[in-house]
Amino acid sequence: MSLVLEHEIPPLREDEIGVIRVGNSRVLLETVIRAFQDGASPESIVHRYSTLSLSDVYNTIGYYLRHQDTVEAYLNQREQLAESIQQRLFSIQPDLSLIRSRLLSQQNL
Repeated sequence: MSLVLEHEIPPLREDEIGVIRVGNSRVLLETVIRAFQDGASPESIVHRYSTLSLSDVYNTIGYYLRHQDTVEAYLNQREQLAESIQQRLFSIQPDLSLIRSRLLSQQNL
């Protein structure tokens, strides 16, 4: 019996807004990689995100380890985008501490 070696495509897909997701799930690439970087095992990642398959998590981590520079560049880009959105939200939302103070003062009347 001989082993047939097949070329495998990583279980990653880009959704309609350009975000990379793992397998057929809605779990983000950055979620899996950051969990792995924080010391989570593939098994514990699957336990946290039950829509993931164990093979997809192992393949995703393998892809990350083989293409670390490219994946890190993508992850950094996503973090910058998240910070930009957060700053924009802070600039258009009122100071919540003022709202809380006003509500507490009305409650005490």
